[in-house]
Parts: sequence; structure tokens; C-alpha cells
Amino acid sequence: MPASRRGSGSFTLTTGQTIAIHTRTQDEEDLPHATKKTMADHLRKYETLFTLTPQRMRMIVDAFTETLELGLNKPNQIVPMIPTFVFGWPTGQEKGDFLALDLGGTNLRVCLVTLQGEGKFEISQTKYRLTEEQKQDDGQKLFDFCAECLHTFVETNTGEGAGQLKPGQSLPLGFTFSYPCSQERIDHGELIRWTKGFGAGNTEGRDVAEMFKKSLEKYQLPIKLTALINDTTGTLIASHYVNPKTKIAVIFGTGCNAAYMEHVKDISKINIWMAINCEWGAFDSFEHEHLPRTKYDTTVDDTSNKPGEQAFEKLISGRYLGEILRLVICELIDEGVLFLGQNTYKLEKPYCFDTAFLSLMESDPTDELLMIIGIFTHFFALETTLAERQFFRALAKLIGRRAARLSACGIAAIVNKMGYLEEGCSVGADGSLYNKYPGFADRVHEGLQDIFGDKGRNIVTYHAEDGSGVGSAIIAAMTKQRKDAGLYLNV
Repeated sequence: MPASRRGSGSFTLTTGQTIAIHTRTQDEEDLPHATKKTMADHLRKYETLFTLTPQRMRMIVDAFTETLELGLNKPNQIVPMIPTFVFGWPTGQEKGDFLALDLGGTNLRVCLVTLQGEGKFEISQTKYRLTEEQKQDDGQKLFDFCAECLHTFVETNTGEGAGQLKPGQSLPLGFTFSYPCSQERIDHGELIRWTKGFGAGNTEGRDVAEMFKKSLEKYQLPIKLTALINDTTGTLIASHYVNPKTKIAVIFGTGCNAAYMEHVKDISKINIWMAINCEWGAFDSFEHEHLPRTKYDTTVDDTSNKPGEQAFEKLISGRYLGEILRLVICELIDEGVLFLGQNTYKLEKPYCFDTAFLSLMESDPTDELLMIIGIFTHFFALETTLAERQFFRALAKLIGRRAARLSACGIAAIVNKMGYLEEGCSVGADGSLYNKYPGFADRVHEGLQDIFGDKGRNIVTYHAEDGSGVGSAIIAAMTKQRKDAGLYLNV
């Protein structure tokens, strides 16, 4: 009997690859598949495991708030609450030309930011590709490459035209260096450890700002390194510059973090505000007392390169959500529920199930769930029934929703701590999960209302401004103004 096509279509992956999909009625007859009832029974079990009740969320928020307080008041805590030496909010009236350098995981980005006051700015930028060799080579060579790219950028953007740099113009620079550093002042940072796949030698334990200054001197650049910052702090400042209601910034991407402005007292007993970089991905690490970890989360943690650490991040960041779903599927394969008679070896490789697949599964608009067919046939050579595909989509939704609701707990802890609930505040949010995962922001808002009731509507997240470019430049401007005015010169 000829195979009858029941549905066909195509979709494009983020890589630009187009995948064609065809489904046939006889596929379901050829292979033993789970029934609709079996899948529904299993789904109920996972709903219990991955659903966060409002009561449980409030308990997490209380524990989170205590952890933030502890990090502020005592050194060497799990959530370190790092002082950034960024004092107070921007006025929105900062003006002038500033350079920003962003050393990311894949690219080096150089920006010329012209601040125009009234929360307005113009930006021109160039990206330079980082090779794997550069990430692992000597640290000084890496900073030499950064200075070389700056040199090229300044030469290209120097001229007499509008928006160009004047020949020989001296410029303050904000350097976004989003790797864990201990800072004693804003233009200093001792690298604690490399992350994001970097391993450049002779760098950990050294002052990266000094190393970079040496490279600037080598290329005789008229540039002053004014501020070394973290991208989350930059996001906080850039977002407040444009929207003064912003009190908190959060990143939900391959990692997760938050920054906010804290009231601190200096030695002369003058009350000042300083941005705090929470590094909150470490919440509930080692002890695991507060977060609702399933056995799949425990496996993710045990097999990670840093077991026990970054407990909060491992439940909510884009790096891990696909792996959590893969572990559930593998368990059902082992139990003989899924893919009987099919070769599942491609699914057995850790981290082969990308979090982008969960986004595609949740946003599949077709009745037959053609995108899900495409994912399983193209990447894993597996045939699926409609009942199985509906189960996979429901499972993706449970894992994605839990991540968003836990993210809401983190925001709520800062709101609690700072007393922002009554007056309300805006939260600048960035990162691939927040920007690209369908419904993530709505679920965060739903979570805030479950925690706080109707008053939760007073806390609104929105797409943040560019923290590592614009934010870095604004911080350089604020630091220059502060030092020109003779304030806190030693930090």
C-alpha cells in the first residue's frame, strides 16, 4: 500500500538551515508506540514534579531574601553580592563620546557611544571574531588582541565628519569583562576564574585591568580605562538611563544574574548608593535546602563540570533546560515507554537536545506538530506519533514554565529586600531565554502575581538596553564625572 502523506512542511533553524518534514499514516502502524492514555498518565507524574505552587514560591523567596542579606553583610558567602563601585544612578544628562569594549564568549565588540543627554544616545560598533586558540593562549596576548582591535576601530572612526572621532581625541573607556573578578576599585579587577570556555594562561589571580592597560600602552592609544564592569551592572545602568523607573536588571540566558542599587554607608557615615552585582546563580548551592530539585536536576548537577555549584542557574538557564528534558525522555526509553524498536543512540549524548528545541516545540503552530516531527526525524532519526509529540510539547512547557517561575522568585527577593512592591518598579531583562523563549516574560509576570497577589502587577519586566555596550559607556561617563568632581577618588 503506498504511503499516504498526512502533513508536510518546513521550518528554519536559528542556524539558517531549512528542514523539510513529511508525516505518513503507516509510520504509526510499523512501529510500536505509546498510546495516548500512557502518555497522559506519565504527563500527570511530571506535572507533579515540575509544577511550583504559589506557597512553595513564597518559601523560596523568603530563603532567597535571607541569602541576599547574608551576602551583603558577610564576606565569602555563596551568593557574594559584589560591590561594583558604580555609585548612584545616571542622571540621564551624561553627554560626550565614550568607548566601550565587550569581551564576550564568541566575539570582541568595540563600540563608540555618543551620549546626548535626556536618555538618548547613538552607537556605532564593530565585532571581531575570537578564535578558540586566542581563548586558550597566553592572557597578555588576548589583551594585546583587544588593544589591536581598538586601534583598528579608532583609526576607522577618526575623521572630520559628524559622529566621528577627532584626530588624537582622548577617550574614556568602559571595559565589560563578565567573568568573576574581585574588585577593590572600579578600574581594577582580579580574575577569580575563567568561565564561558576561556582558559587563557597567566591570567587567573592577576589584575586584568593592569594587563589591558599594558596592551593599550603598547599600541600608544589615547584611551583611558575608566571602568571595568560586569554586563549585568551595565544592563542596570543603561536601562535606568533610558527608563528611570528601572530599579533592577536581570540576565536570563546561558547563565543568569541580577544587579540592583543598594544603600551603603561609607566610613565617613555618608549614605550613598552603589550598584551590587548579585551573582545569584549560586543561590542554594552545596546545601540544596530550598530549590525544588528533581532527580533529573540532580543528574545535571552531578555530571556538570562544577557539581554542587550554581544550583539556581542549573534549574533556570538556557544551558540546562534541554538537557533536563533529554534526561526525562531517556528515562522513558529505558522504561520501554518510548521509541520501541527504534535506535535511540543519538539521544544518549549529553546536551544533544538544545534548549532552542524547547522553544520550537512550544511555538509549533501546526495541528500535526510538524516542527516536533522535524526535530526528532532530522536530529535523532526517530519517528513519533501525535500523542508522543503532544507529550513532548507539554513536557517542554512544564520545564520552561518552572524556569520562568523560579526566575520570578529571584526578582521577588530583591523587590522584598528593597521594599519596591507598593510603589512598583521596572526590571530591565536581557538574555536569550528572556528574549527568545516563547511566553517566558508572561510566565515571569504570572509568577510575580502568584507570589505577591494583585500587587505583583506593579513589578514589570521589559527588554533591557544594551548593557555591555551602552551601559559600559554610561558607567565610564559617570566615573569620569565623579572623579573630576573629586569624589571617592581611591575607588
